[in-house]
Amino acid sequence: MKTPNLLLVFLRMSLGWVFFWAGISKVADPTWSAGGFLQKAETFQSFFAWWASPAMLPVTNFLNEWGLLLIGLSLITGLFVRLSSFFGILLMALYYFARLKFPYPDANSLFVDSHVIYALLLGYFIATRAGRVYGLDGKLQKLKRWKNIKWTGVWLG
Repeated sequence: MKTPNLLLVFLRMSLGWVFFWAGISKVADPTWSAGGFLQKAETFQSFFAWWASPAMLPVTNFLNEWGLLLIGLSLITGLFVRLSSFFGILLMALYYFARLKFPYPDANSLFVDSHVIYALLLGYFIATRAGRVYGLDGKLQKLKRWKNIKWTGVWLG
């Protein structure tokens, strides 16, 4: 394994673990809810309040919990990395803009916080087709059956 490939696999799997752990810890905790976080958002208040409304909150919680878990599994296994990275970027953007006082991400930075770093890394995975590097996307892409399906080239890798 070449050093750049090793680094790419390590980054993909490490970020995958971060997402997977965030998702599994939410799925395993029946009391967890995104409601409190969303209701405190000062940026795009009406948008985030809608996601925290009683009618939408169960959907929001489900999408958040299982989205994190599945994005994590995708990155760890290297399966549908481009697709999961796209949704991961979307999720990180939502987290970033739902901060209490935008743009005040954390005490050690002004605009760049972990959500921005994760989104940039996910964008890197899309650009480099990271799932093809020692991932299941690379294995699937080689199968004759998958070569004839056009959309797989877009979302695999």
